[in-house]
Amino acid sequence: MSQQTNILLESGTNELEIIEFEMGNNRYGINVIKVKEIIMPMKVTPIPHANPAVEGIIQLRGDVLPVINMEKVLGMPPSSQKSDEKYIVAAFNKTQVVFHVHNVTQIHRISWDQIEKPSDIYSAESSQVIGVIKRDGDMLLLLDFEKIILDISPETGIRVDQVKKLGKRERSDKRLICAEDSPLLRKLLDNTLREAGYENLEFFENGKDALDYLESIVASGKKVTDEVQMVITDIEMPQMDGHHFTKRIRGNKDLEGLPVIIFSSLITDDLKHKGESVGANDQVSKPEIAELVLKIDQYIL
Repeated sequence: MSQQTNILLESGTNELEIIEFEMGNNRYGINVIKVKEIIMPMKVTPIPHANPAVEGIIQLRGDVLPVINMEKVLGMPPSSQKSDEKYIVAAFNKTQVVFHVHNVTQIHRISWDQIEKPSDIYSAESSQVIGVIKRDGDMLLLLDFEKIILDISPETGIRVDQVKKLGKRERSDKRLICAEDSPLLRKLLDNTLREAGYENLEFFENGKDALDYLESIVASGKKVTDEVQMVITDIEMPQMDGHHFTKRIRGNKDLEGLPVIIFSSLITDDLKHKGESVGANDQVSKPEIAELVLKIDQYIL
C-alpha cells in the first residue's frame, strides 16, 4: 500500500501541509514536502554496529534506504499495535530515509503563523521539537527531522572543515542577517560563516522577526542596503517561512534590492521553482556550507 503525497501549494502563501503521525498517545507532524510516500513495513536487513535508532536498511525500487525507529528516537517503549505501523519515506538534505512510526492518520493544511515556537524550557540545541500546533484541544508537535538525522550521523551536517578547504579568507565587514529556527543550526552557521570571514552576523528565529527588523530600519529613515548586505533564510520556520519572507522582501520597494539566498534542506530540482517564483537570488541545499559561502562571495564582495 502506498500513499503518494503530491500536494502542491502556491509559493509564498506562508502555508504548508502537515502529515500527522502517532507515536504512543502523542501526535507529531512532518512537512508533506519532505515525504515521498507512505508504505507498509517491510523486511529490514540489520546493520552491524549501527546507531541504536537505526533498525537497518531496506531496498525500495532499487534504492537502499536506512530505517529510523522513531520509538528509539523519542525514547518510547515498543508498540503493542503492530498492525497500524507505517513507514514514512522522506527526502531532504540531499538524502532519503525511512521513519518507522506507529501510525499515520491525516493531513492538515495550516499557516506557519499557527505554529508556535517551543518554550525556552525545551527549545535548546538538544530539543527535537521545532514547533507546536494546537488542534481540537490537543497538541501536535512538529519535529526537527534534520536534527534527528544529524544526531544519528553527525558527518551529514554543516562542517567547518568544508569552509577551511576554501583557503585563508579576509574578514568582511558586510552585514548578513540569517533566519533559522533551529538553535543547533544557528550555532553551526555562526561558526562556519565566521570561519569564512563573515563576522558581522545577526540571527533571527523566523522570517517574521527578521522582516520586522528590516522594516524597523526603513522606519528609522535609514537605507536598508547601507545597514544589511545579505539575507540568508531557511524555508521551514514557525510564524513565517522563508518563501513568504522572501516574497515580502521583494514586494517592498525599500527592501527589494537586498540579495536573498535560501539555505534549506528542501532545495531539490523539483522544489527550486518555489524559491525562484518568490524572487530568491539563489538557493543552496543544506548542508553544503562551502557552496553557500561561495554564493555569498558572489553577491556581496
